[in-house]
Amino acid sequence: MKFRFQRKYLSIPYLLFLSLFVVIPIFLIVYYAFSDASGALSLDSMIKFFTTPSKWNAILVSFFISIQTTIICLVIAYPLAYFLASKKYNKNVVLVMLFVMPTWINFVLRTAATRDLLFWIGINGGTYPYTATLIGMVYNFLPFTVLPLYSTMLKIDNSLNEAASDLGANPFQVFITSILPQSLPGIISAISMVFMPVMSSYVISDALSEGNIYLIGNSIYLNFTQNQWNDGSFMALFLLLCVLVFMLFTREKKNLSANKGVSTW
Repeated sequence: MKFRFQRKYLSIPYLLFLSLFVVIPIFLIVYYAFSDASGALSLDSMIKFFTTPSKWNAILVSFFISIQTTIICLVIAYPLAYFLASKKYNKNVVLVMLFVMPTWINFVLRTAATRDLLFWIGINGGTYPYTATLIGMVYNFLPFTVLPLYSTMLKIDNSLNEAASDLGANPFQVFITSILPQSLPGIISAISMVFMPVMSSYVISDALSEGNIYLIGNSIYLNFTQNQWNDGSFMALFLLLCVLVFMLFTREKKNLSANKGVSTW
């Protein structure tokens, strides 16, 4: 028999990678989450998770830091992305690269440099752990807010803005009725790229707060390093389910905003 190459064979490396590094690890997490140290089926990890105040405290702190980081990043990135996407500057690649270049540096190195800088100006983790952690989160995730907003604002139909102005709308009304609805998909993408990654982060909080801020990512890390695989796996599974629900929610909102567009307003 002669071998005939088909395009579907190109998916084999991807399927192997997906199986080895996604499907099998998820099955292992589920297995450890609902078993005990002997390997028998058990719900002890789930019961311990929902009845331990320190676990819920870590979740609440992670949630509030994620919300604050996302809001601050949006407040900074939105006008910046609008400025970069304007006709006067949208062809200036250098300006855009200035906000992309920090992502080329190793994540841990950026965090260490931020810690040294904050210590130099007097905001150290021992005295201001929450502030130092929040600054580090904003610094590290700001580029991931700018880029989706910038790519969306490049596609804004300026003729709609001009039409609104011709009909007597002031700049604020133009922004509310035309610019903001058109940029909504970029806002949702930016939120999805910041909110959940901040919740699951542990390096930034551990380095900048000097161990004083305890997030859910820190809790998972400590459980695994202390060989508490069952407890750590259930927390990881819980966080994975939160990510899944959040992604489905933001995807639905993004589709609705893309379909309705300016007519939403």
